[in-house]
Amino acid sequence: MTAAPAPKPAPKPANDREVVVKVEGLVSRFGDKVIHEGLDLEVYKGEILGVVGGSGAGKSVLLNSIIGLRDPDEGQVEVMGLNMHKASERERRAVESRWGVLFQSGALFSALTVRENVGAPMVEHTRLPVSLVDALADLKISLVGLPPEAGSLRPAELSGGMRKRAGLARALAMDPELLFLDEPTAGLDPISAEQFDVLIRNLSKTLGLTVFMITHDLDSLYAVCDRVAVIADKKVVAAAPIAELEKSPHPWIQEYFLGPRGRAAVRAGAG
Repeated sequence: MTAAPAPKPAPKPANDREVVVKVEGLVSRFGDKVIHEGLDLEVYKGEILGVVGGSGAGKSVLLNSIIGLRDPDEGQVEVMGLNMHKASERERRAVESRWGVLFQSGALFSALTVRENVGAPMVEHTRLPVSLVDALADLKISLVGLPPEAGSLRPAELSGGMRKRAGLARALAMDPELLFLDEPTAGLDPISAEQFDVLIRNLSKTLGLTVFMITHDLDSLYAVCDRVAVIADKKVVAAAPIAELEKSPHPWIQEYFLGPRGRAAVRAGAG
């Protein structure tokens, strides 16, 4: 059997930063409703990119298109140089093993313990013995700041913040290079949300992660993100550090970042 060809190296933009995720001309439709129309986006290696947009702007549709849960109606998506919607199953699985995903709900298996949830990707993608899977799962549980006894608990026995951390531990199970976060602080109290922001920033630096984070939390954007991509008018209308976005004349960006809540987030970040 001939081995599948290795994915081509990810392209580099003019600024010489390696592109980990490249979305070109994305069109997403649901019946007659167009969600994205020619959306372009690049995610650079090592950055934390925040993704924002109004309700119905298609943030989760974009995420699902990137990770292969939804096929684009037009356009293409490349992750680590691989066209996710033209690749073979073998090629896709190889790339999927290099990323982790934390969905908004945590998406933990309710019948499994936290340790079993965290170990599930290792069981799926490797042939490691159970004892080693359990040991590695305990390491990931510790890495996200959960106490050792959390490994034996089921999701229903955890607080909301602990479930988020357990979901993050599972997303980190395969030592990914790329981490997708869907509203990671949604539903958390301000203290837990701030602690989660610090955790994400520290893990990104320590593990060298590239992070794609959908969020509406202005505090998280200011505290964590290197750049923010704004989806409006069915496209990414800007992708830049917040300091540059604050100068944008686009009305949605002005309202979002320079409205009362945006100004409060700036003051909080400066405090």
